[in-house]
Amino acid sequence: MYLLDTNVWLERLLNQERSAEVEKFLAKISSEKINLTDFSFHSISITLIRLKKSADLLKFIRDAFIDGSVGLIRLEPRNTDLIISAQDQFGLDYDDAYQYAAAEKFNLQLVSFDADFNKTAKGKKTPGEII
Repeated sequence: MYLLDTNVWLERLLNQERSAEVEKFLAKISSEKINLTDFSFHSISITLIRLKKSADLLKFIRDAFIDGSVGLIRLEPRNTDLIISAQDQFGLDYDDAYQYAAAEKFNLQLVSFDADFNKTAKGKKTPGEII
């Protein structure tokens, strides 16, 4: 089971340099094994709306959640200590600490392009490393 970081989704949605790598990952891994956090969902939404790509946002929602089975997970306010602990222990900013804490709490492999996760106990994998 995987937790895809915001940057992985945006890489594909914005057709950036490693978009093909993400596309292969998404084609190979069943959507039932993929999760994203509510934090990532809203970050993706903000980014696409700011770029005037609301049609792409709606397609993403349809592909991931309506036609697909991507899981949407969240940390409750009572889990804030997990986020702060990740920030303090690994020097992560809030959004990275949120992703890390969610991966830990739900026992998911973190999938990201962000090198900041390399300094954590759990680490991360890129989509290419998994496929």
